[in-house]
Amino acid sequence: MPKIQAVSTYSPPHLLTQDIAEKFIGELFTGKMNKLERYLKVFKNAEIHNRQLAMPIEWYQTNHTFSEKNDLYIELATEYGVKVIQDCLAQVPSVDVEDIDAIIFVSTTGISTPSIEARLINQLSFSDSVVRIPIWGLGCGGGAAGISRANDYCLAHPDSLVLVICLELCSLTFQPEDLNKSNFIGTSLFGDGVACVLVSGDQVKKSTNKILPSIKGTASKLLPNSEDVMGWRIEDNGLHVIFAKSIPSIIEKWFAPFVESFLTKNKHSIDEISQFIAHPGGKKVLAAYETALELPKELLAPSSIVLKRHGNMSSPTVLYVLKYVMDQQPNYGEIGIMASLGPGFSGELVLLEWE
Repeated sequence: MPKIQAVSTYSPPHLLTQDIAEKFIGELFTGKMNKLERYLKVFKNAEIHNRQLAMPIEWYQTNHTFSEKNDLYIELATEYGVKVIQDCLAQVPSVDVEDIDAIIFVSTTGISTPSIEARLINQLSFSDSVVRIPIWGLGCGGGAAGISRANDYCLAHPDSLVLVICLELCSLTFQPEDLNKSNFIGTSLFGDGVACVLVSGDQVKKSTNKILPSIKGTASKLLPNSEDVMGWRIEDNGLHVIFAKSIPSIIEKWFAPFVESFLTKNKHSIDEISQFIAHPGGKKVLAAYETALELPKELLAPSSIVLKRHGNMSSPTVLYVLKYVMDQQPNYGEIGIMASLGPGFSGELVLLEWE
């Protein structure tokens, strides 16, 4: 089975504490929004301490054109992508950039043609025959989906090495004039982040005796006619976030049976899972996971820690959780499940076993 060899993350340079975020939004929206004091409580209730942003806080005080924001996305995505790839490959000395057979690039917060991985190939010494697989539009579900597609590629090409890069600059989509509640909630949750994962096929020569997670199974599921649950509304000035308040109840009623069915198909039960690598969409999402799947609180601790330290970064967030878990060095034979939810409305699952 394909194996996850290494994970790296990169957090942009501008630290934003939740207290400063609350003050900033309070000042920006004063006199513009009804029930502002009530809405500001979401910042304290979110259980987020810090986030990292691509730009200093002052930049977000004024409107920027879609073109300006997107140009900045392309520039910074290329810069950050180079760093996170170099950090990932530095963990596996036997693998060089030119050894990579395919790049899966996942993002939903900017638009680029050619896509960002083409720019990364030009910045680093990748082979000019490396396979490019850009994926756009999966939002928060993109991290687990990227690992699933790397697994598919390595099953078809077992001698391959695949990089999965998830990169989101959520803050560049902020709309200072949008008084929609979804924009306000998104502002209390989202940060910027980048993650890179190296996945290898079965026939790749082993370069380490480390206990690492093998990918034992994957699954995707779409909730029919749910396009309005999560996503973007695209207007002249850019991307406007869409959130439905029904997301936690969807997890309980729809996502939990999906997880149980997936585990049964792979001859496991929820009681055997010792590592639950969940995308921490927010405090309510983590509570819904816990309730729906009857999970002990400690299984969600890594997701909660990442949420506190970084907020919701969309697609890379679940890979930050994966890195946290791998850094704790799980024991041989431990079973884990990676889970994320995204627009569609959709779910992505990856079954892992440390071997």
